[in-house]
Amino acid sequence: MLTKRRREKIFETIEEDSILILYSGQSSVKSGDETYNFTPDRNFYYFTNLDIEKSFFVIQKSESKYEEKLFIQRTNPQLARWVGENPSKEHCSQISGIKVGDILYLDEFEGYLENVLSRTNIENIYLYLKKPILQKESMELKIAQEIQNKLPFLNVKDISKKISELRIIKDEEEINNIKKAIEITKEGIMNLITNSKPGMYEYELEAYFDFTLRKKGVKDFAFKPIVASGKNSTILHYSSNNSQTQEGDLVLLDLGAQYNYYSGDISRTFPINGKFTERQKEIYSIVLSTMKKVESSAKPGITLFELNEIAKKSLSEECKKIGLITSEEELQKYYFHSVSHFLGLDTHDVGNKHILLKPGMVITNEPGLYIEEEEIGIRIEDDLLITEGGCENLSKDVPKEIEEIESLWGV
Repeated sequence: MLTKRRREKIFETIEEDSILILYSGQSSVKSGDETYNFTPDRNFYYFTNLDIEKSFFVIQKSESKYEEKLFIQRTNPQLARWVGENPSKEHCSQISGIKVGDILYLDEFEGYLENVLSRTNIENIYLYLKKPILQKESMELKIAQEIQNKLPFLNVKDISKKISELRIIKDEEEINNIKKAIEITKEGIMNLITNSKPGMYEYELEAYFDFTLRKKGVKDFAFKPIVASGKNSTILHYSSNNSQTQEGDLVLLDLGAQYNYYSGDISRTFPINGKFTERQKEIYSIVLSTMKKVESSAKPGITLFELNEIAKKSLSEECKKIGLITSEEELQKYYFHSVSHFLGLDTHDVGNKHILLKPGMVITNEPGLYIEEEEIGIRIEDDLLITEGGCENLSKDVPKEIEEIESLWGV
C-alpha cells in the first residue's frame, strides 16, 4: 500500500525522539442546522487515504522505532439514526493500512499524548503550521500554543517543508488519480462544447460540464468553474458565469474535476458559433504555438520560472510580429500570469517556481493572451507529467487545434 510507504518516508525525515501530529479537519458551520461540505486536510489524506472528520494521525519516532496511531470519532447511537454511523476501526484500517490495534478513539487522544510526553524522551513535536494567513485558529496552531504554554521545554517544529518535498513527486497511485480526474474533465468539456450555441448563458454551458461530473460520481470541482464569454474571457479568474453569449464570442473554459481529491486542470477556448474569425485564429495560433514550445521545453532540470520566461519570449515575439506590441515590456498588458504551477492534491499544489523539475512532478502548461479592447481572451492549458526524458502530456486528447475544435460542430 503506497500510503504506508509515504508514512515510512516522512518517518525517515524527522528527528529521533519526535512526534508528528496531523489533523483531518472538520466542516465549517454554514447555518444553524447545516455545515459546508467536508473536505479533508490534504496532508492527513496523503498519509492515510481517509476522508474523515475530526481525526488525528500520529507518528512517534523513538530509538529509531516506528509507531503510528490513528484517532477517530466514536459512533453516537442516537446521532447515527439521523446521519449514519461514523467509519469503524476496521473500515479505516482497510483504507489506510493502519492496523486495527493502532486505531483508537478521539476521546483517547489527549490521554495518549499526555502519557507519551510524560513517560518518554520526546523532544520535538512536528505539526503542519504553514496554513493560510487568515486561518489563524487552526487545530495545529492551537496544539502548538498549548504545548508551548504547558511544556515550554519541547520544540514545536513545522513539518510543511518535509511533507512538500514528498508530495511534489507523485507516486503511481497519485498519477493514476490525476489521469482519471483529467479523463472526467475531458468528458465534461466535450459535453459542454458540443452542446453550445450563441445566446446560451454561461451557466447553461457550465451545466453540461457539471452534469458529466455528477454522472461520474464526482462530488466537487478542483476549483470554481470558469466559463467566460466575450469580454469576460479577458478576466483571469472570472467565475460568475452569468452572462449571455453573443454571436461571434469566444468562450474561455478553465475547468477541473476532482478524483479521490486529485485535480485535473484544463483550459480550452472555442467560438460559440463553431467558427473562429481570422483575427481570433491569429491570436489563438500565437497562444497554441507558445504552448507547444513550453511543452517541448518541460523536462528535468528546468524550473517553472524558466518555462515562464520561454512563454513570455514566444508570446512577445509573435505579438510584435502582428503589431499588438512594440516591446517585450508591453506584453504584461496582455499576459499577466505565470505559464505553470504544480498539480496534485491541491490544484495549485505544493512547490515553488524555482524548484528544479524532476520525474514524477505534474505541472500545468497554460499560456494566454487577454486583449480587453477586442474582447478576445484566449488560454489553452494542458497537464504535464515530467518524465526522465521530458514530459508526457496527460490531457493531449482534449481537442485544441483550430481544425479539431471547429470540426466538433461539423464546420
